Amino acid sequence: MSQQPTRIAAMDTVEQAAATPDTEQPWADLGLKDDEYARIREILGRRPTSAELAMYSVMWSEHCSYKSSKVHLRTFGDLPPDTPLGKQLAGIGENAGVIDIGDGWAVTFKVESHNHPSYVEPYQGAATGVGGIVRDIMAMGARPVAIMDPLRFGNLHHPDTQRVLPGVVKGVGGYGNSLGLPNIGGEVVFDDCYQGNPLVNALCVGALRHEDLHLAQASGVGNKVILFGAKTGGDGIGGVSVLASETFDEGGPAKRPAVQVGDPFAEKVLIECCLDLYAADVVDGIQDLGGAGLSCATSELASAGDGGMRVWLDDVPLRDSTLRPEEILMSESQERMMAVVEPAKLDAFLAITEKWDVEATVVGEVTDTGRLVITWGEDVIVDVPPRSVAHDGPVYNRPIARPDYLDALQADAAETLERPADGAALRQTLLDLLASPNLCDKSWVTDQYDRYVRGNTNLATPDDAGIVRIDETTGRGVAVSTDCNGRFGKLDPYVGAQLALVESYRNVGTKGALPVAVTDCLNFGSPEDPGVMWQFQQAIKGLFDGCLALGIPVTGGNVSFYNQTGDVAIHPTPVVGVLGVMEDVDVRIGSGFATAGDVVVQLGVTREELSGGEWAHVAHGHLGGLPPRVDLAAEKALADLMVEAAKAGLVSASHDLSDGGLAITLAESVLRHGVGARIDLAELLARDAVDPFVALHAESAARAVVALPAAGLAEFTALAERHGVPLVRIGEVTGGAGLEIVGQYDVPLDEMRAAHTGTLPAVFGR
Repeated sequence: MSQQPTRIAAMDTVEQAAATPDTEQPWADLGLKDDEYARIREILGRRPTSAELAMYSVMWSEHCSYKSSKVHLRTFGDLPPDTPLGKQLAGIGENAGVIDIGDGWAVTFKVESHNHPSYVEPYQGAATGVGGIVRDIMAMGARPVAIMDPLRFGNLHHPDTQRVLPGVVKGVGGYGNSLGLPNIGGEVVFDDCYQGNPLVNALCVGALRHEDLHLAQASGVGNKVILFGAKTGGDGIGGVSVLASETFDEGGPAKRPAVQVGDPFAEKVLIECCLDLYAADVVDGIQDLGGAGLSCATSELASAGDGGMRVWLDDVPLRDSTLRPEEILMSESQERMMAVVEPAKLDAFLAITEKWDVEATVVGEVTDTGRLVITWGEDVIVDVPPRSVAHDGPVYNRPIARPDYLDALQADAAETLERPADGAALRQTLLDLLASPNLCDKSWVTDQYDRYVRGNTNLATPDDAGIVRIDETTGRGVAVSTDCNGRFGKLDPYVGAQLALVESYRNVGTKGALPVAVTDCLNFGSPEDPGVMWQFQQAIKGLFDGCLALGIPVTGGNVSFYNQTGDVAIHPTPVVGVLGVMEDVDVRIGSGFATAGDVVVQLGVTREELSGGEWAHVAHGHLGGLPPRVDLAAEKALADLMVEAAKAGLVSASHDLSDGGLAITLAESVLRHGVGARIDLAELLARDAVDPFVALHAESAARAVVALPAAGLAEFTALAERHGVPLVRIGEVTGGAGLEIVGQYDVPLDEMRAAHTGTLPAVFGR
């Protein structure tokens, strides 16, 4: 028997609210503005009840309502909905985007943030971030098949980073590993701008057959509304919906509601239970309970269906019998789902949940009233138009102003900084970069994740993209990558967003996968700052223009505002995830050199582009100038070339050029399998008119390094010419024990590996 709350004598009912219009209410304490509270009263024609006030406060929060970003995000709806491969089956507005990948298969994927909760309580904040994004995927009718974790922290050596990072990593690994989901990629980035405001983003990929697609809607008058999964508790009351909608003060979070507590084993059972329910065809509509809990699930299901629902709140199973109705509505307890079921299928539904030992309770029914009515015993405590809660909240067109500091920042170019003057200095630069926090080996983190559970992981960290098999019969699968350089975003948010997009796009393409769709997690400072809103507007425009040129849709994502401490905002960090499709994952291209005798070529053109890059950051602590230019046509041509080359079996290895430039790409390529290379830059230097330092450390986009058998060089060169991709031969894989840059330096693999792998263990221990 579940514990139920004791009856509260002074219940705030709809009838009472209408009779006592002047009762003072704590709307400001719940994060509502005075005009928002006035609008709620106008919508209802009376003051809200305490339960209604709770619902509106969490659903109209920045995190849930997107009230500052809606006007800009709408532009994504103008992108062509189809992918280069097929139809988009569900897009923005659903729990996650769903795309056709062929042979009757579909894939759903989405990335979201759990930033502020992870700063307050790193383990549970990160763990429940994973749990929440997994339930979004489950709610589409899919089996979750892989996760990724783009993470950003402050200075590596700061005590608070050393508090937050281990807990976050343990939370991501502890939850994902327990679910039996491979973690196939992500990022670990350090920058002082994230001190006190780390970014914990989580991505999940799910697979489903077309006919298994489910949407969040409550249709069919008389259909039953069932809450199933974990009981509702006091953890997470206000949770992410409140905490993520306010900035941090210098001394810490402005509000500290209880961070949600996750149970991955309960979620694993819930996954299997949901899949059985889908297979039995007993679910008409379904919604996960994440941010805003029951307030979100009931209002969104009702507003997306026939428009009416009645809920008996006192039937909700509880872990805490003292919870008030408004607390039940605001609780963000984890591992809960809400389904809409036809009465004739109710017994079959309950039989399946009983088989899995998942508690399921009928808590309501679909009506045709156009109202969401919630009762507590005989009392009506909520009577609202559901769209007013879920979809018709405030829409702010915030003031926008280009920051005054930007002209001086962009004029301070890294290209004017003192740079290495000889081979010995270049050699030391390579070792310094390999040991730097952002470029060092991240095995200390990724070894805590299971990357190969379920047996369908084809490629994972540290390769450029994660690849997972979807269809075990044909080998059809997907590749996914996430990327963003916040320093580029600080210098130019339009270009910075496009650079995030094209790097993820390039990572997927260089593995031999056709890029088809985008999800994004847009992490920014306070929307009440006109400069931040200008950054946000520019990033949206950059992503829109980039996706339009590349011919891929944005299928969904997340906006995370208020990422700042006091009045100091993080760098604009629009994390972009790109998904690519492969007809057979076994034709994928690995990132590391493996075969002695292979020819090494560079694709693309190198320019003197150093601003915002790792060399300027590590060697000089410098941020200024303009980021590398973006050539969307060149990016598309590069990806198309690599997809065709992979199908033809022409390439042994490929690795994109990005952070740290060619030297870092070469070092990672030789270290991957312990196979050395000899590189002669003479032809590249002459063709691109650059010096050795620029050739080795510029971060120009639309470039990759490819290793291939000498016998196939002519065919690959002809293919590159047909796609319009510049190619220059730069060396060969020797199979030796070092990396030689002819005329500059020779460095043993062991010395590079020692520099590369020692950084994180030195801080966090082995």
